[in-house]
Amino acid sequence: MYCIEETWLLPDDRPRSIATALALGAASSSCSYAAVALARSLFRKGAHFTAAMAFEMASTNLVLELSITIVALLGWQLTLAEFVGAPLMVVLLILLFRMFLSRDLVEEAKEQADKGISGRMEGHAEMDMSVTEGGSLWQRMTSDRGLTAISHYFVMDWAAVWLDVGGGLLIAGALAAWVPNAFWQSFFLTGHPVLATLWGPIVGPLVAVISFVCSVGNIPLAAVLWNGGISFGGVIAFIFADLIVELVFDGFALIPSEHKARVVEASITWNYATWLDLGFLVLAAFLVWRFLKTGGPAMLRMMNRPADRGYAHHHAH
Repeated sequence: MYCIEETWLLPDDRPRSIATALALGAASSSCSYAAVALARSLFRKGAHFTAAMAFEMASTNLVLELSITIVALLGWQLTLAEFVGAPLMVVLLILLFRMFLSRDLVEEAKEQADKGISGRMEGHAEMDMSVTEGGSLWQRMTSDRGLTAISHYFVMDWAAVWLDVGGGLLIAGALAAWVPNAFWQSFFLTGHPVLATLWGPIVGPLVAVISFVCSVGNIPLAAVLWNGGISFGGVIAFIFADLIVELVFDGFALIPSEHKARVVEASITWNYATWLDLGFLVLAAFLVWRFLKTGGPAMLRMMNRPADRGYAHHHAH
């Protein structure tokens, strides 16, 4: 996805390389499968193993579309917790790797990665549609090649996550409609604040494992759990598992006192959001049209198999 020399851009696990990995991950797809495939691709091309793992975590926990969904359904406090917790998890990961990850294990991982075992979104991860020539960033984005690359990424990213997003919405809707709040309140021990604080981060990841969908698809279900009484840390743990964030946010009085997540709209209203929806629908229609007119369907068929190297690296040139 990125036209970079991974060896020199992500050469080690120092702060600069980790920051670069986080920035690249935040700008990439939120699809968990594509994130794993791309992290493996970076590792095989020479990126440091820890930096590749930091990229993978950022690509599922720091992406813009995830933040927009959390703001819309859960509020700014949990969005801020997401941005605090994800880098914190990366820091803990680095410390654990430095303590326990031996060179032999890294070599074994490299050998396994080099076997080229096919996985989901392998072709998507190997496609390089970057536009590196043609002026400023804006000029490259609005050029014919730039618009084509954007349209292809837009459609293929949706193709990667639509099933998980749809699954998340269906599961969240079913639980919201069929499971009474009294069950959630009992299950999450809302009558015992201290126990609820400890229990939420334990049970949150377990629910996430059972109902796993992509990062964005998890948010509607997180909203249902939040309305049901799960603790602040439990919601964050459900998204990516972390208790420290709740303690920090509680210390700064940033935890909302009421659990009111927006799961469904009560009625259809005509306001600024309607105009934004219409504007983005027009933009989406244009990108889909561009995708169909520039060979996109052929690339879409390559998403789940290793892409031809020549095609992957020169498609957009």
